Amino acid sequence: MTNDIDTFESARVPHAPAEALRGRDVLSIADFSAAELRTILRRAHALKLERRSGVPHRILEGRTLAMIFEKPSLRTRCTFETGMTQFGGHAIDLAQEHMQMGTRESVPDVARNLDRWVDVIMARVYSHRTVVELAAHAKVPVINGLSDFSHPCQILADLQTIEERLGRLTSLKIAYVGDGNNVTNSLIFAAGVLGLDLHVGAPEGFQPDAAVLGRARALASRSDGEIVVHTNPADAVDMADVVYTDSWVSMGQEGESGSRLKVFPPYQVNAALMARARPEAIVMHCLPAHRGLEITDEVMDGPQSVVFDQAENRLHAQKALLALVLGA
Repeated sequence: MTNDIDTFESARVPHAPAEALRGRDVLSIADFSAAELRTILRRAHALKLERRSGVPHRILEGRTLAMIFEKPSLRTRCTFETGMTQFGGHAIDLAQEHMQMGTRESVPDVARNLDRWVDVIMARVYSHRTVVELAAHAKVPVINGLSDFSHPCQILADLQTIEERLGRLTSLKIAYVGDGNNVTNSLIFAAGVLGLDLHVGAPEGFQPDAAVLGRARALASRSDGEIVVHTNPADAVDMADVVYTDSWVSMGQEGESGSRLKVFPPYQVNAALMARARPEAIVMHCLPAHRGLEITDEVMDGPQSVVFDQAENRLHAQKALLALVLGA
C-alpha cells in the first residue's frame, strides 16, 4: 500500500470540509454528495496509514458507541468495537435478545434513551425502517451497520479497497454479479453519486429495484456515471476492472434458498467468468462467502482476490465515519 494519500483519486479531486459531516446520520450512500464521500475515503486512507505506521490516534477518548444487533455479525461487530478501542473510546454491544427492541420497548423509546447516554449509535437491523426510525428520534448520529435496503459501511470499505488497488474509482468498469440486494443498492447509489461505470448482471426477478435504479440514474445524469443492468453475467463482466459478487441467499431469505439455488448457478464467479474480465481485474466479495456457490475457491483464494482487504477496510472506513460524525 502506498504511503502517499495524494495518489488516491479521492484526495486529488474536490472533497468537502470535515465539518460538513459532523452530526450526520449515515443511512444510505445516496444521502451524501460526491465531495462528502471523498472526504470519508480520504480520512479512511489516512487513518489506515496512521495505524500501520504506529501513529496513535486516541481521538475519541471518553466517547461511547452503542451497537444494536438484530442480526448476527462478525465483521460489523469486531470492526466497530475495535475502531472505538483504537480511538480510546468505548463500544457497548446491545444484542437483540437482551434489548428486544420493537417488542419490549419501542424503537423511538430506545433512541430517546440511548441519546441520553451515548455519543453515537450503530444499528445492524432487518428492516431499513428501523434504522430510519432510530435516526428520526435520536439526537446523536445513527450509522446504518446493515439493513435490508442498504449497506453503506460495506460500500465505503469497498471503494477504499478499489482505490488502494487501482488508484482510482472513475474510468473503471465495475461489474456486480448475483442478487440485487442491499449491497447492490448501495453500490448502485455510489455509482450515481460518484459517476462510476457500473454493470449489474442479475437474473430476471432478482434485479435491482426500479426505484433504486431510477434515483441512482438521476444522480448519474449529473455525475457522468453509467448504470447498466444485464441478464447475462458475461455481458456484465466483459472487460471489467472489478468483479463483485455476494451471497445468493441473504439473512432472512433462508426459506427461499431452494428456489434461489436453482436460478443463480450461471452467475457463479469462477475462472471461466473471470476470463471475460481484464487480466488485471480484481475480485470482490463482502462476505460471508458460500464457497462453491456464488464464488469458487480458485477465484476467492487466487491472486486477483481482494476479499480480505475489503474486510480489513471495514475497520478503517468505519473509523473514518465515527471520527467525522463526532467531529474528531
